[in-house]
Amino acid sequence: MQQINYCTLDKMKIKEITNFLESWAPPSLQESYDNAGLIIGDPSDDISAVLITLDITEEVMDEAINEKCNLIIAHHPLIFSGIKRINKNHWVDKCIRKAIKNDIAIYAIHTNLDNIRTGVNLQIAAKIGLNNLKVLNPKSSTLSKLTVFVPVESKHELLNGLFKAGAGKIGNYDLCSFQLDGIGTFRGNQNANPAIGSPNTDEHVNETRIEVLVHRHLEGDVLSAMRKHHPYEEVAYYLSELRNENQEVGSGMIGYLDKEMDVNHFLQSLKKSMNLNSIKHTKLIKDTVSKVAICGGSGSFLLQSAIRADADIFISSDFKYHDYFEANDSIVIADIGHYESEVFTKNLLYDELTKTFTSFVFCLSITDTNPIKYL
Repeated sequence: MQQINYCTLDKMKIKEITNFLESWAPPSLQESYDNAGLIIGDPSDDISAVLITLDITEEVMDEAINEKCNLIIAHHPLIFSGIKRINKNHWVDKCIRKAIKNDIAIYAIHTNLDNIRTGVNLQIAAKIGLNNLKVLNPKSSTLSKLTVFVPVESKHELLNGLFKAGAGKIGNYDLCSFQLDGIGTFRGNQNANPAIGSPNTDEHVNETRIEVLVHRHLEGDVLSAMRKHHPYEEVAYYLSELRNENQEVGSGMIGYLDKEMDVNHFLQSLKKSMNLNSIKHTKLIKDTVSKVAICGGSGSFLLQSAIRADADIFISSDFKYHDYFEANDSIVIADIGHYESEVFTKNLLYDELTKTFTSFVFCLSITDTNPIKYL
């Protein structure tokens, strides 16, 4: 790794980087068992360089120390569950001790990065050459609908404010809304300060009913924008939770090859594109492959989703022995290994961060953290 004179480059706060990451992959999208976020460190601390890695091990900690990186961004969290004591016997304890002793912060961006459309699975899809992509198992209950009533002459200012805060985005479309004009009525009491009319007077106002979709993690920002850009002292609105599936958020991905391929040829191409030593797979019940389902990391829980989606092959990792029987002559399972399916995640993080922070030091870890070795 090239040595860099850190004194000539920018410094920043940890929270500047984590705020960007969390605007891209919101922590609210992580699974309940996960522990993504700032695991060690203070968001207001200054940092001078960042090391990006898939896993955190003692060797990665030493690499960060040698490269003078005081923030490590990892895909896999160092700590998943509660720790009752920290000693010198376990590898996690040793990493924690090194981090604290050397004032190194640790941040993890895990299942929240798995669950966004532009995250881990998009990286795999790009390497394999898939197009016409969709989320394999979309999440529900991640969307809300904001309905708000505003004077007709004020609707454009309000809509622009809502859109700027992130409302009205559906897949590849933005500025999405539904609008219906009608009559609004109200009467303020003697303590009111109405924008239209006078206290203790019945008012009838030409209003527009506006409806926009809101991603749940943006609700606070959107409601703040609504209040800022709405002329009324008391805003008439309601926010409804939706059970709709969110096609932009969820587990796995499914897409198509540019052209149908012989299954053996496809598996050889997969080994090359993902830099694999081997592939564990079920019997090749398909002669050709066209529709491909993928999931970085442990994806056996998505097997039935891949079958229901009529995929020819499901590429993931960590299948147990009996999981392979569940292919049930309906699909080919290709287990490429957990590390192998996600190792390029650090390149994804590096690319996103260097595009945004152009004069800051980001280092890609060169440590091989794969705990599995092959003869």
